[in-house]
Amino acid sequence: MGAHALDTDPEDLADLARASLVREIERSGAWESDPVWREAFEDVPRHVFVPYYYIGVTGGFERVWGEDPDPRARDRWLRGAYADAPLATRVRDGELVSSSSQPSLMAKMLTELAVRDGDAVLEIGAGTGYNAALLAHRLGDDLVTTIDLDVEITEAARRHLAVAGYHPTVVTGDGARGVPERAPFDRIIATCTLTTIPRAWLPQCGPGARILAPLATGLIALRVRDAEHAEGRFLHTPAFFVPLRGATRSEPEPARLGGVPRRARGHDLFRFLVALTAGSLDPHDAYALWEREGQPTRERYGITVGEERAWAWLDDPEGPYAWPLP
Repeated sequence: MGAHALDTDPEDLADLARASLVREIERSGAWESDPVWREAFEDVPRHVFVPYYYIGVTGGFERVWGEDPDPRARDRWLRGAYADAPLATRVRDGELVSSSSQPSLMAKMLTELAVRDGDAVLEIGAGTGYNAALLAHRLGDDLVTTIDLDVEITEAARRHLAVAGYHPTVVTGDGARGVPERAPFDRIIATCTLTTIPRAWLPQCGPGARILAPLATGLIALRVRDAEHAEGRFLHTPAFFVPLRGATRSEPEPARLGGVPRRARGHDLFRFLVALTAGSLDPHDAYALWEREGQPTRERYGITVGEERAWAWLDDPEGPYAWPLP
């Protein structure tokens, strides 16, 4: 958008910005294996779901909103709404409570969810409602359920969805408990970081269901075998999300990165291992293991949920390197 942007009709400007975002997502290769998602991103207007958002500034956050009386500020809001970047959408007492995820990462996760026509999907973390709208565009309203703990978030998401023309089921509740009254689900996708895999999800899934969730700065993709068993590996993609909130969330122990050997402090893959094994493996021991095993990438790690325990592992679920999840 150039200098003439202020003279352009807002809807035309939004269409241009959305088309630019779609091209940027396409260049990232996010939906190479399932280009049907391109149509969803072309049609669903992100700016409807972020009527305002916050930009970090010295000492706090600055609110940017679409009803600002200054036309230049409105233009800035619209351009930001279609940037391929995460947006802070709800801040409480200086703490980020909810956000709209980076669109190219959303596209990657939706592709990796591997939905099929007719699949019922549960989304953990309603956020602005944008991701639920993309799912509803692909699958239809009746097959999409989204849940969030905060009634203000779910009410706003429901409102945004209605304005955009979508009406999936929006539930206020603890996402770690799932939504049993809407089960069974063929897919569960979380848009908030977990510390473990909630066991309540498995009985709400049909055999062969897929769970995709952020955990320890990565994305774990699990296949559900039955109501008590699931297993899968991490994707290569790094991911950072707002933590899951709710009564059933376990608090992770501190990673104690201050004790990490100096030469490893900035290495993303090592920090992933420390986060994955927090509380069960000393960072110095983790560094020795990481070096000894050839600085393993995320895809070499996985998670198994069994009848009595859940654990993370390197290379083999029954191998020598395994760590309990909370």
